[in-house]
Amino acid sequence: MAAGPRWRERLFALYFLSHIPVTLLIDLQALLPAGLHPQGLTELLQWYVTTFRDPLMLQPPEWFKAFIYCEAFLQLPFFPVAGYAFLKGGCRWIRTPAIIYSTHVATTLFAILAHVLFHDFSKSEHLGPQTLRERLILLSVYVPYLVIPLLILFTMLHSPHYSHVEKRKRK
Repeated sequence: MAAGPRWRERLFALYFLSHIPVTLLIDLQALLPAGLHPQGLTELLQWYVTTFRDPLMLQPPEWFKAFIYCEAFLQLPFFPVAGYAFLKGGCRWIRTPAIIYSTHVATTLFAILAHVLFHDFSKSEHLGPQTLRERLILLSVYVPYLVIPLLILFTMLHSPHYSHVEKRKRK
């Protein structure tokens, strides 16, 4: 395989494989009852929420919980599969699942980013970002989870390496 897509494949593999512990140890805390997690993980989540002023993780609205359910039951099983495919390289079969995954994630991230940017946190959540600077800091946490799936989508759609169309020999 050419060196061109290899750096992207390594980035994609790191993205998917690093997502496994983040999902299991942090994100799923928003769905499970309090006290079910080890104290250290609860403290880590509390530190994150306080540091980045992210009320979505501590007091998730129902629409956000729906996204986490999708992450738990649809995305989490896909993470090791995608991690393997991109680590191995040259796996054209990952194209369609990666397009589905990246489109879904980009759509959910647009909703999350809009909420962070435009929701009036002062009326309902004391933990939310109150200033533009705090909103931008919180956005910096979420934006990579939009940018990398968009890069995956772009790569799957436009890279000849992942094209299913075989070049025909001219006679």
